[in-house]
Amino acid sequence: MTGFAYSIDGGKAEAIPIRAAVEAKARLVWVHLETNDAVAQRWLRDSAHLADYVIDALTAAETRPRCEAVGEGAFLNLRGRSSAPLDGSDMLASVRIWAMKGRVYSVTRRPLLAVDTVRKEVEGGTIADPGDLITAFATAITNDLDPDVASLGDELDSCEEQLDEHRVFQLRRTVSRVRVAAIGYRRFLNPQRAALEKLAALPGDWLADDDRLHLSAAADRAARMAEELESIRERAALVHETLTDMRAEQIDNRALVISIVAMVFLPLTFITGLYGMNVKNLPYAEEPWAFDAILGACALIAAGIVIYFVRKHWFRR
Repeated sequence: MTGFAYSIDGGKAEAIPIRAAVEAKARLVWVHLETNDAVAQRWLRDSAHLADYVIDALTAAETRPRCEAVGEGAFLNLRGRSSAPLDGSDMLASVRIWAMKGRVYSVTRRPLLAVDTVRKEVEGGTIADPGDLITAFATAITNDLDPDVASLGDELDSCEEQLDEHRVFQLRRTVSRVRVAAIGYRRFLNPQRAALEKLAALPGDWLADDDRLHLSAAADRAARMAEELESIRERAALVHETLTDMRAEQIDNRALVISIVAMVFLPLTFITGLYGMNVKNLPYAEEPWAFDAILGACALIAAGIVIYFVRKHWFRR
């Protein structure tokens, strides 16, 4: 079982062994587990004496952002960026938090970037109670996600500026990647906003007024990012349609060139095929000027067809 624990009292944080955290007496004891395996579940049940439904919520394999008030505590699930590569269908790692007055238990399955940020704040003495710790998690996650969401918008802006038929394939790959990322992030940000708003409104003296204000601010930022991601998704769809139209126009232009070439050579092929037959009594077959005459006729026919297409503006894009 991997993880760490801190005993926080009087603005000072002391790292303690996880097994000693249960008996620690301090204003705040934070236990963070980096796995949800059977060993972690057994410790949460037998040593931390948490209820079964809390253990199930902390160690569930599949989660989504949510907040539930249970007794004198609350369970919170948040999603943030991970330092490890994740599946394309699940682009954000989760942190599951059980908080009550004086104690916070958090569990992650994959490395969460926000954990290191919160840990530094704890060691720096800026965390004093469970409300501060949860607020630090919400703020760290939104601060980390905000530049990433902004970079998706910048990439899409760049694609819109570079719209060109010669870059169709390259731009389509970029737009598709941005669209997939926007959909993956938005899938979690909307329920995360609702979870933070619900937590900020929960009754309880373990959440101070300033904690509620910070949670509301984090929820507002999550809502703004969700709106930005929705805009990115819609814009990406429009850019993708534009690129598809450009590609279709390229195919049409190439098909037009092929059709013109075929129309030019179709009558010429007929004439040369006719006079190429190995039969007797072909008109003028024995005349010495016949080859030059047929060649000239083919040239005139080809020129006439090209002139016709030019006048009909078939060569105009």
